Amino acid sequence: MVGGALTALSGLLPDLDSDSGVPVRTLFGVAAVAVPLLLLRRLIYAQLSFPEIAAAMLGTYLFIRYGLSSFFKGLTVHRGMFHSIPGMVITGLIVFLLYHDANVLVRYYLAGGAMLGFLSHLVLDELCSVNLVGVKVRLNKFAGSALKLSSSSVTATMTTYALLLGLLYLAAPQFQGVVLPGARPVTAEAGRPAEASWGKRLLDGRWPK
Repeated sequence: MVGGALTALSGLLPDLDSDSGVPVRTLFGVAAVAVPLLLLRRLIYAQLSFPEIAAAMLGTYLFIRYGLSSFFKGLTVHRGMFHSIPGMVITGLIVFLLYHDANVLVRYYLAGGAMLGFLSHLVLDELCSVNLVGVKVRLNKFAGSALKLSSSSVTATMTTYALLLGLLYLAAPQFQGVVLPGARPVTAEAGRPAEASWGKRLLDGRWPK
């Protein structure tokens, strides 16, 4: 269910750079709820208290809903670098880093679902840019602007790839069998507290007393 919801939500994400304000407000509202929920397991395994977890989730919601949305709208243009293959990979890496699970395959699964949903949007945009009516095949002005690796803006392209490389650096130590210099690899039990906290007991199906 989580994977399906992430795939559906990610299929809408490329519209975050839409010229219309309605999709942007709607999608950032949904993302502001979805991201704290993805973070919940990681916050619990960090052994935070319930008030600390509630504060972190509320802060994340407010940051995405009001701060990040305003910054994003001022930074992006329609069919810009967010609407691209690197944007798809960035989305998958963010999901992989946000969600905590002892089984890394679950994180691969959710990240893959997010990337699949994002890619489906890009592919459909490219298909809709082809006009097959009549004898001659014609392309509209947006043809080739979805499934791209770079844009006409050097600044936007470099910023996107810098973000992509930064996320890869953070995620690489958590890929099975990949270890960066000075980084500690994450094993199946890494990140689990030595003692079962209230959150750990809750995840294990034991309601804390």
